[in-house]
Amino acid sequence: MTPSPSTTETITHLRSLPAVRERAEHVYAKAQEGQLKHFDVDFTKLNDVAKFVVSLIKRDYDAQDIPKIPPHTRLRHFDVGNKDRVGQLVESWKSRVDIMETTRRLVDLIVVSVLLDAGAGDKWTFEVKPDNIQKGNVTRSYARSEGLALASLAMFKEGRFSSDIHRSHQVDADGLCNLPLESLREGFQVDNNKNPLLGLEGRWDLLKRLGNALKAHPEYFAGESNAPLRPGNMVDYLFKEGSDRPRRKDKYVVRTESLFKVIIDGFAEIWPPSRTSLNGVSLGDVWPCDTIKSPNARADSTEHYVAFHKLSQWMTYSIMEPLETLLNVEWEHSTLLTGLPEYRNGGLLIDIGFMTLKPSEEARGLANYKHNALKPGQPAVEVVPTFEPSDPVIIEWRAMTVATLDRVAVDVRKLLGLPNLTLAQVLQGGTWNAGREIASVSRPNTKGPPIAILSDGTLF
Repeated sequence: MTPSPSTTETITHLRSLPAVRERAEHVYAKAQEGQLKHFDVDFTKLNDVAKFVVSLIKRDYDAQDIPKIPPHTRLRHFDVGNKDRVGQLVESWKSRVDIMETTRRLVDLIVVSVLLDAGAGDKWTFEVKPDNIQKGNVTRSYARSEGLALASLAMFKEGRFSSDIHRSHQVDADGLCNLPLESLREGFQVDNNKNPLLGLEGRWDLLKRLGNALKAHPEYFAGESNAPLRPGNMVDYLFKEGSDRPRRKDKYVVRTESLFKVIIDGFAEIWPPSRTSLNGVSLGDVWPCDTIKSPNARADSTEHYVAFHKLSQWMTYSIMEPLETLLNVEWEHSTLLTGLPEYRNGGLLIDIGFMTLKPSEEARGLANYKHNALKPGQPAVEVVPTFEPSDPVIIEWRAMTVATLDRVAVDVRKLLGLPNLTLAQVLQGGTWNAGREIASVSRPNTKGPPIAILSDGTLF
């Protein structure tokens, strides 16, 4: 069935960047009217959030370095322990490949690493052995996002995502489609008893779907004749736009929307069939939100759908960086990107007291926790309300996070006297770290968020 023109326009809009901020603002307006269904909001605490974020920025950065805070991208997680692992990798490629291939390889790595960055759980860690045993080097273990990043980096370097043993440092469609589950289990150092990882099979299935997506979209991912289909080949597609458009000084100008479109369209097949769809077209990270649904809405109305595209935006932020630093790309309309609706940013709002679950939802979430705690392998520590990703509580929380982060960023800029600080810098400097730090104080055993989302390895 071919969608009608109006339906086609709706699908296009809901899969766009402007839809994220637009629909989140509808939810925030309900909050200002005291009409949220699942949370109470104390707007007097908004400035407390900004002050806490600023205090951490001033603690972690010298005054002259604050304007140079790097953007919040996946590349930051590879640097854990103050080791420039990606820089070392790029340096090792210099004598072998040109700058375009270097950038393709980094995009290959970023795409799989972002896709593997779903919640890992509170018990999983990744062990990194030292390059040598001299000078007191010791084996170190990393958890959560940093652990997942280092695991993906190790698997990339080992060639687990490549179909060509002579070109191990690449990700290609055949390598992903033929990836054995056992290879992923080994790469993540998973032991179901000692080192369990949430959603391992979900991640494996996601990578196989990525392989199929690459095959379905040669317009973005095909390289030269007979070259394998790779995520990194989008570099050539995007760089062509910059080459075809007027340059600013020595910069190649590329629309942020162009990169986002490659990610939304080119990776559409990665979303599970359970995700929201319209006329058979998957909308991705888009969900119905009962908070903004009109009581008189038609059964087929989409007015209450809220778009997040967290994964797609996280990937967009992350891919922008190497194209900017290596290929001199300047990104046009980058302010269309929003804050990321994930549990560190959202958890900060709850832990500060800006948002509080309504009592009935708190009780329901705790009942969910108790039910989940009875399952094998679930630790019964630090009881927190628990919900499925599609639960109305989670959807309302994520929408409020997007809209509130815009306001926090405004206050942070004012407090620092830096009007040009980007949202990506505020996130990095920033709200994400603040969410992690306050979680470690509030829940020292797990350092997890104040609300738990039951992860299957496909929610980011």
